[in-house]
Amino acid sequence: MTLGKEEVNFLNVPTPLERLDNLSRELNLNLYIKRDDLTNYGGGGNKLRKLEYFVKDALDKNATVLMTVGGAQTNHGRLTATVAAKYGLKSIILSADTYPGEISSNLLLDGILGCHVYLSKAGCEEDSEAKLKKMIEDVTEEWEARGEKVYYIPMGGSNELGMLGYYDCMTELVSQIDEHNMRVDKGEISGKKILNPHIVVTVGSYGTYMGLLSAIANEKLSCKLTGVTIMPYYDNPAQQIVEKYEALKEFHGLSADVKSGDVQKVDNGKVLDKSASFRVTDEYDFGAYNNAVPEVRKIIYKVAGSEGIFLDPCYTGKTFNALVKLTEAGYFGEEETVIFIHTGGFPGLYTGHHRSAFEDELKGFVHMI
Repeated sequence: MTLGKEEVNFLNVPTPLERLDNLSRELNLNLYIKRDDLTNYGGGGNKLRKLEYFVKDALDKNATVLMTVGGAQTNHGRLTATVAAKYGLKSIILSADTYPGEISSNLLLDGILGCHVYLSKAGCEEDSEAKLKKMIEDVTEEWEARGEKVYYIPMGGSNELGMLGYYDCMTELVSQIDEHNMRVDKGEISGKKILNPHIVVTVGSYGTYMGLLSAIANEKLSCKLTGVTIMPYYDNPAQQIVEKYEALKEFHGLSADVKSGDVQKVDNGKVLDKSASFRVTDEYDFGAYNNAVPEVRKIIYKVAGSEGIFLDPCYTGKTFNALVKLTEAGYFGEEETVIFIHTGGFPGLYTGHHRSAFEDELKGFVHMI
């Protein structure tokens, strides 16, 4: 239970906290990775922490169907379908996207899980937000007319309830840091202590970032948090974070304040207030959501070839690219330990437009004898 809200417990937590030795040497950082990509259902990923709270609420309300929204290749949708299957519920994904031309990646996994996916017809020019709203209303009505009870989960699981999953993750991470440092002090393990942690995480629908921020602020944790947006936002993301925190504060009765100026926007690898705990940058989204970017693929090759860890081209690849660029700009303090939270998304490597770009670049690795 966190902040008075109960969850079902199905995750293999704590997820590993690992030092990236090779990249630490290359980047001259004390660099760690929090492996939330290794959560234990449906291929893993950050949304499972949020779904522990949604499933509990859905079961308490006697729901028979979990419904959510997202892109045609939504990671959150895949994991919603996963936990629905585990708890004997039906699942529905609604998307304003049209059919992507093939059943692959997350869309393939959705079908394997028995999920019902609704996509927009080709040529639909209706505003995507309006289209989704109508889809939610129409499909809910259709299924409830059959006697089902539909439980709706917002995009990315990002609301006041879902963010609790990353409130939990933050307190879990601090406990891991404390245990690591204690073992170093006792001589049980070699290596450096984790001092002055600076966490780097993807910002998509904000839920993961807001959960981490809320825990840091309200548990009075000595950490810095930098969020990296992966698609263009039309409003100032720092101000959006402040506004979203106000809603969380009111909903959960939180005590800490996070006001304008407490969340710093990173510009060209710099912030106005270097002591600020909360930061966000929108300089590394490459102008679109889930676009195929050569620079991001290079980072995916680097991390896989250096550490044996796969990033994805939509979320973690863009975020790790930002981490490298920020390092090169001197953004992180010399005494800071940088912790990258791996939020999953591995199936995105197989999405058609990404896969073809990888194939073009990598075809020389196959040798015929």
